[in-house]
Amino acid sequence: MPFSPKPHAALLIVGHGSTENPDSSTPYFDHAKKIRERGVFSEVHCCFWKEEPSMREALYMIDAEEVYIVPDFISEGYFTQDVIPREFELDGPTTKRHGKTLHYCGPVGIHPSMTSLILQRTSEVAPEVPPEETTLFIVGHGTGLNKNSTKAIKDQVELIRSLPENKFASVQDTYMEEPPFIADWSTLADTPNVIVVPFFIADGLHSYQDIPVMLGFEKEEGLAASQKDVFRNNPYHLNNKTLYYSAAIGTDPMMANVILDQISTFDATHAIAHH
Repeated sequence: MPFSPKPHAALLIVGHGSTENPDSSTPYFDHAKKIRERGVFSEVHCCFWKEEPSMREALYMIDAEEVYIVPDFISEGYFTQDVIPREFELDGPTTKRHGKTLHYCGPVGIHPSMTSLILQRTSEVAPEVPPEETTLFIVGHGTGLNKNSTKAIKDQVELIRSLPENKFASVQDTYMEEPPFIADWSTLADTPNVIVVPFFIADGLHSYQDIPVMLGFEKEEGLAASQKDVFRNNPYHLNNKTLYYSAAIGTDPMMANVILDQISTFDATHAIAHH
């Protein structure tokens, strides 16, 4: 749906951030910059749980009285359901607090437009590969901590499988820390070609180091994450298969559109009109 500009409102993108990996906040600032350049909000800011500026400080940076808060997270879970509402003192989809009206949108990763983003990414990373001879793996962290993160990935797999235009021989959800394990990719795939898309917002240690080791084309120790060429060396030839490895889905420039889509969905769901 086309995005209706909100010249009187601010957008606040909330990310996890990291105390260990300075690169992890880059995608959030990239998404903010892209949206800022479109001029559809009066202000666009980022804030983080593990980095500055913090959520508690964020509202003091904003002049606008109406603020859309969008969690740049892959799934519903502890952060979107507990941490962010607590930090901003939210009491529902729309909260009036500190002289501002705060609209709390859903996380980007559960929006249906993520599906077309994944498919676009597969055609970019493996442009000449016939999908009929290809297995697509979407990889998540997988852990007992948050069932919703696995749900977000299972939902994407179901959506892609159900698309009339889907031609992949197989589309499967896999995880780093629970079965089906991405480390078992070569037995899970019956096809000569495999595409692996990490379902994370940022290219952190998971996509640079952990998953490549599990896939078998990187050794345990190595360069700092940002010096690796794991995404530029495609394809990899392993176990009699041809493997294409994508950067984390959240690094895609089109994520800016997903953020705006999530806001449009919020407005439609909660019947918010702008004059």
